[in-house]
Amino acid sequence: MSPPAAGVRHAEGMEDSERRVLPLVVRIERAAPPGRTAALEAAALAVLTLLNDPRSASGEWAEAVAAWEHRGIRKVVRRARGAEWRKVLDLPGITVEVDGAEVRVHPPVPLDGWPKELSRLQVKGTELEDAEPPGPPGDGLVVLWLNPALEMSAGKAMAQVGHAAQLAWWATGEDDREVWRAAGLRCAVRVASKERWEELAAEDRPVVRDAGYTEVEPGSRTVVADMPWFGERGRASAAGPMRRT
Repeated sequence: MSPPAAGVRHAEGMEDSERRVLPLVVRIERAAPPGRTAALEAAALAVLTLLNDPRSASGEWAEAVAAWEHRGIRKVVRRARGAEWRKVLDLPGITVEVDGAEVRVHPPVPLDGWPKELSRLQVKGTELEDAEPPGPPGDGLVVLWLNPALEMSAGKAMAQVGHAAQLAWWATGEDDREVWRAAGLRCAVRVASKERWEELAAEDRPVVRDAGYTEVEPGSRTVVADMPWFGERGRASAAGPMRRT
């Protein structure tokens, strides 16, 4: 799926009934919470898997996805455990797993029309930690670099990397998408050094500028997407800076 021809419309001034949001649910069991990096990478994979799914392009989810893309691609992350998680699995959606972290993505819903099984879930409580610092990202992976100057909860950061993954998808030509699909649509997520962040942000790569609904100031640059093919075929179709998570 590609970005709307006329670009993504910002959501300011719209009625709530017109707005759409992409629900992401992360499984956080008390006894075995996932690592932070794994949860972030699972969120990115979940968004890409939804975008790549035939149901989003021309099937049963196509209308909802198109409406969401044209009304500001906002994402909201909620947590579930136990019976809550089992109820989530009964709703239409896709579950992905990365290094023990499970995230389920659902087709976009109206901002004021969430299914009750999702609306009852908590947004807070996604303070996750890594048991050990993640190592360098593997060669050939798409890397989503977090801004080192910002502090975000895991839930907020999951929404941000999901958005960055979507911008990277839009900025990628079909030949390179095939390479990405063959690699399982995986992304690495890492916190950039100050020097690396400034270098990436200056290269006009896809960058998320947050709308400022929660945790960070409006317009904050939160994530830069670094694709191995950027600068070759990818640069010609790059989506450029966008906002709305």
